[in-house]
Amino acid sequence: CVTLDVQAVCRDTTVTQELLKEGFHRDLLVKVELGEDAGGCAVAARMHLPPGIYVDPYELATLQQHNLTQAVLTPAVIDVEAPEYSARDLVVLLFLERDARCSRCFRAALPVHARYHRPAEGTQEALVVLESPEVLLCCCHSHLSAECWEPAEVDTPCSSENTAPCQWHSTKHRPASKEPMLRVPVGLREHNSLVCALTLLTTGLSSGLILAAACKYGHFC
Repeated sequence: CVTLDVQAVCRDTTVTQELLKEGFHRDLLVKVELGEDAGGCAVAARMHLPPGIYVDPYELATLQQHNLTQAVLTPAVIDVEAPEYSARDLVVLLFLERDARCSRCFRAALPVHARYHRPAEGTQEALVVLESPEVLLCCCHSHLSAECWEPAEVDTPCSSENTAPCQWHSTKHRPASKEPMLRVPVGLREHNSLVCALTLLTTGLSSGLILAAACKYGHFC
């Protein structure tokens, strides 16, 4: 009976993720509809990004200066040149803004970038699956239902500008759609020999042209 009562009180929180644009440089749109009105509460999405995708900290800093996107990255230092197979997972705390058309709806967009993957065999693309994020609330002046929300075991700030940890709460939620997948073009392993041969040929030809020009126009040949 208690379980039924809790289910009746706690309305589902839904999360929707959508990848915008095309290619290696995308925007990840996160939309959350809470099961209850969260007036006066800060709302955030805690996302775990796999090694195949990353956030550029320099780009994020520029967006935060213009109040376009607010987020905290862990780790804060990211190698944006690393390929997928030598990169690490990334945790992003994305602060959501209230949707003016819905009191229980919040959203935010985060620029993300795909990493280069190893050449594959028999396929020309790699799939990067984005898991549904954890929804967090920080309510300084509001009381959250203990049956619906529980303290989150995460040490995260209240905002991107305030590094002091806050007591966030989390709740169970359901994805509004299937987890989005980023399709990343990759090379074919069976083309390795051809690519290496063409690379060596191009390098040798370019080096010869540079040497010929240096001898013709230089004063040391």
